Amino acid sequence: MPSSPVYKVIFQNGNQVVEIFARQIYQSDMWGFIEVEELLFGERSQILVDPAEEKLKSEFSGVQRSYIPLHSVIRIDEVAKEGVAKISDVKPGASTNVTSFPMPSAPAKPRSSDD
Repeated sequence: MPSSPVYKVIFQNGNQVVEIFARQIYQSDMWGFIEVEELLFGERSQILVDPAEEKLKSEFSGVQRSYIPLHSVIRIDEVAKEGVAKISDVKPGASTNVTSFPMPSAPAKPRSSDD
């Protein structure tokens, strides 16, 4: 068993669903975000290259910490070992089980005693 846990984070970014692996995840001091550190990308084989994983690897190169909005997070799992990072397109209007968390509208203005 690894000395530190590995987390799989699945979140929505625009019209894409992103699946990444990391060693550190916690609630941010910035309200409404989680912090993801120590991103893990497969180094198992240089013979087979997954273009989706390479795209994510280049997108997150040099990133020490990533802040992901809570309303974008679909799921966080603690897993036994890291897997392959993925990025999938979600076609607008396509039937899917991924939906944005409903956000409340602006608070109603209090009525004045004149009303």
